[in-house]
This record gives sequence, structure tokens and C-alpha cells, in this order.
Amino acid sequence: MIKMIELPYPMNALEPYYSKETLELHYKILYKGYVDNTNKTHEQLENSRKNNDFTNIKCLEKNLSFFGSGVILHELFFTNMGPAIPTSPSVELMEQINKDFINYETFKKQFTQAAVNVEASGWCILVWEPRFNKLEILQCEKHQNLTLWGCIPLFVLDMWEHSYYLQYQTKRPDYINAFWNIVNWNEINKRFKNINKN
Repeated sequence: MIKMIELPYPMNALEPYYSKETLELHYKILYKGYVDNTNKTHEQLENSRKNNDFTNIKCLEKNLSFFGSGVILHELFFTNMGPAIPTSPSVELMEQINKDFINYETFKKQFTQAAVNVEASGWCILVWEPRFNKLEILQCEKHQNLTLWGCIPLFVLDMWEHSYYLQYQTKRPDYINAFWNIVNWNEINKRFKNINKN
């Protein structure tokens, strides 16, 4: 059984860029729902194995992919945010950003525009792609599919309406611009450092 992660900051720590009300809804209700439904799906799959009955396997595998992906992406999202204390990419990560995106400002502009243009509900994600040996920015719609196999997510931005609508309503660009103030590069630097880049 998986458990909800504890937030590494108080509920009001991201204000004014990300409101306490939005974070409480996002964490206590929506993220909790992903965790609960992932556990429920794991239990149902275990029962299927015990009873040697896989008649409902298509639905269960779909649920596992959807809810499990929701858990993982939300945990990355919550931990790659932090109070608005300035942090920055590590020297190693900045070198890679400069190599793959010309410079930091170009990376930031590309990520922002990719996030603005995510259709409907989805995510914008900075990933390390081992096969290409480089950083990539991906738009992830229907978070259980449309992926690059083997990529390692480093930095994610939730673009589902529940992640910003209470505070920013239809002003997606305002949400994204505010988000840059609460990026916890220290956490992202750790993720990047732990990649085996052979």
C-alpha cells in the first residue's frame, strides 16, 4: 500500500504565488484520490491474481496507469515547488540547459510556451532522455500515455485546471509566470545529479 507523501512546507508557504486554498484542494482531495484509487486498483489486481480471474484486466490496467501516473506526477510537482526563496540550477544542470536550449532564458521561454499550449488537462515536464542523452521538454496530455519511454522526469508543472483555476481562473500564463517564483531548483538539482548519464 502506498502512502501520501508529506508536503515539505506548510500549506500557506507558497503564497502569494500559489494559494493555501488551492494547495489544500490539490493535495488533500485530488492527490489523495489518486493515492486511494491506486491502492484500490492494487488490491483488485491482487484479488485477480489470487482468484486466477483476469476478466476485468483491461479496466484494471487502465486504472493502474491513470491513477499511478497521477500519484507520481503529483509527488514530483509538490516537491519541485517551495517557498519563494531564490534557488537556481546547479552548475552541472545549467551547463546541460545551456547545451540543450542555448541558454536558461530560452529554456524558460520554451517551457512556458509549452505549458501554455498543453491542451485540456495535462502537464509540462522537463525530462532527461537517456537514449538522446539530453534534456527535453514534453507536453503530457492524459498523463498515463503520450510519453517517451525511458525518460526521467526532473521538473513538472501541473496544467490540469484544478491546479490553478481557483486562483487564476482562465489566466494560464499568469499561473505559469507565478510558478517560476516557487520553483525549488535544489530538489531538481538532486534529481539531475542522481541520473546515470553514461
